[in-house]
Amino acid sequence: MWGWWDLNSEKTDLRGRVIEIIDLLEKVHPDAKLALRWSNPLELLVATILSAQCTDERVNRVTEHLFKKYRTAEDYANANLEEFESDIKSISFYRNKARSIKKACQILVEKYNSEVPRTMEDLLSLPGVARKTANVVLSNAYGIFEGIIVDTHVSRVSRRLGLTQETDPEKIEKDLMEIVPREKWLRFADLLIFHGRRICKAKNPKCGECILNRICPSADLS
Repeated sequence: MWGWWDLNSEKTDLRGRVIEIIDLLEKVHPDAKLALRWSNPLELLVATILSAQCTDERVNRVTEHLFKKYRTAEDYANANLEEFESDIKSISFYRNKARSIKKACQILVEKYNSEVPRTMEDLLSLPGVARKTANVVLSNAYGIFEGIIVDTHVSRVSRRLGLTQETDPEKIEKDLMEIVPREKWLRFADLLIFHGRRICKAKNPKCGECILNRICPSADLS
């Protein structure tokens, strides 16, 4: 039976592996960054809500026009719902997302002086916002790190690398927060997302081309 020292030793080993993973991924994905296009916290909030179960490329195509039409929280809050739905109809689950964004912006206007809040608690109170969205907004728009972005790529790659055995995003996030240096939380997520898109794909991962092949316990997947 493991004692506390065994668990502590395992976390120490994982922390060392995380640093090596970050260093190696920096060599192959130096351009890793958030793919969504935005110019202010409100645009980032809207784009991130739209991106759930939808590609960033499609979201960027939609927001290129959307952000010219809707510039303030008031614009979204007062939008005609059917018209707004039409504006984003190429996005998956566009009806639900339209309602969430409209309601969220009504709350921003009524409660937050039309500003996107800067705390996890306040962001999670908005419709359409879960921890992933809140972490994207806080870390990218405000440089505030309350957690680690866990999307499908971070979830998949971190499990394959043996950094967690969990499948629930919040439990994965908790495991990662214990072994990834806080100042690297955003960079770690960006790197794993790019690596998941380019190399460690859900189907047919390119293990033979992977720079992490030597230290990955799942290196024979392909």
